Amino acid sequence: MTFFNTFRGRLLLILVFMLIATLGLQYYLNLRTQRDNEVLRNAQAQALVSGITLGSNGITSTEYMQDLVNQGDQTFFDENARERVKDVIIIDENWQITDSLNPDYLPTTDDDGNVTYKQLSELTDLPPLMEAARLGEDVSHFPNANEAASNDRDDEAYAIPVETSKGRRYVMVLLKNDKSAAAWRAAKPLFFTLGILLLSTLVTFLLVWRFTRPIANLSDAARRVADGDLCVRVPGEDRTDEMGQLAARFNEMTGELEKKADLEAQLQQAEKSAVIGRLGSAIAHEIRNPLNYINLTLDHLRSKFAPDENGKRETFDKLTSQLKAEVARINQQISDFLNYSRPAKANLQPTDIRKVVEDSLRIVEAQAAEQDIKIGLVEHENVPQIMGDPEFLRSVFNNLFINGMQAMLVTGGHLNVKISPDDDGKYVKVEVADTGGGIPEENLEKIFEPYFSTKETGTGLGLAIVQKIVDIHHGTIGVTSNLGEGTKFTVRLPDVGTDSR
Repeated sequence: MTFFNTFRGRLLLILVFMLIATLGLQYYLNLRTQRDNEVLRNAQAQALVSGITLGSNGITSTEYMQDLVNQGDQTFFDENARERVKDVIIIDENWQITDSLNPDYLPTTDDDGNVTYKQLSELTDLPPLMEAARLGEDVSHFPNANEAASNDRDDEAYAIPVETSKGRRYVMVLLKNDKSAAAWRAAKPLFFTLGILLLSTLVTFLLVWRFTRPIANLSDAARRVADGDLCVRVPGEDRTDEMGQLAARFNEMTGELEKKADLEAQLQQAEKSAVIGRLGSAIAHEIRNPLNYINLTLDHLRSKFAPDENGKRETFDKLTSQLKAEVARINQQISDFLNYSRPAKANLQPTDIRKVVEDSLRIVEAQAAEQDIKIGLVEHENVPQIMGDPEFLRSVFNNLFINGMQAMLVTGGHLNVKISPDDDGKYVKVEVADTGGGIPEENLEKIFEPYFSTKETGTGLGLAIVQKIVDIHHGTIGVTSNLGEGTKFTVRLPDVGTDSR
């Protein structure tokens, strides 16, 4: 991994890029502002020169400046000057206004031909006079000289002395100075700078969010692992920086922890099964010996000591039969316990599943006839053979059929068996459905657990043994049930053409 593929390298590149971009943009804005100011100064200077030129021409000409401006062939007072020059005033040696672009300041002539001039001192609305100190003693005659420092107006005045053959004249040029535009020009770089800061803040926020999101994911995943959830995985392991490597290592760690937890659970289950198997074998041996003695004794009593009277013999046979049935039930429960606790090794071979199902149905046919339960068996065409152990599979279907019969013990009903190829063509599916009372939803996930039973006399090992045998055959078993309608078990077993290793 190169340096620039790392988290630090990328962050450094981004920071350098942002710094260069910020400085470059700021330099561009400063350069543009400087150019705008130069253009403005040039325009002001040109306007001032145009005003002075107009005033000089007005001194030497017999025409008023307004007439000079309106001449079609003049080129010294252009559009820029018209926009920026507010007024041009010519002042003689007596400080009188001899000419102006403002008609109000022009001399007036009465009916007798007398000319009246406005005095400079009468002009009270003049803008501040700029650089007034250069006028020397004459500055005292300018009423706007003391307003040069004022900053309340949007215009300004410049006075230029002109020496003529008739004495000194002054040309005072009044220029427009839009201070609001000047304020905007001064504030514009601030707005651009604020925009740069906002953009930089947004980019920084996005970068912080992008770089801290993997850390937040790791923190959340670590908390879930601490709570016992070892299935959690952190996204982002495809990244090429340190965060991607950290996410990949974290996912590897949780994967190994999950495997270790599964192995520990399997080991505990194996140890538990081994202990139960040894204990069960010892207990079964000690219990079966007296059970065998009781069973033999009952046979001896029935053959040697049965009463001669018919009534007493019938009662005697009934009681001894019941005792033998209970002994057989206890013996079957011991067998179930041993079958579940001992390691099972199946002899898998090509097997006709219909024959196995029919053998198991014969066991419950008599009870079904007594309870008015109708049995139905349906097999689809082209059902392949399966790889199975017939004896083990009989135990599976014996348990399922007996459970179905017990569910309909009071109400009667139907026990339907359906054999068909599964949808993917690699398994054979056997569905066992009854019309009994159904299984409560909260018990559906528990029925395959060992020692779980809702029957008062049940051991809770029947369906656990079924699950174990199906697992040995590399198949699956599922259950659906509706209260008051019945239950359906679905067993899927690999056919002979499927590699079930």
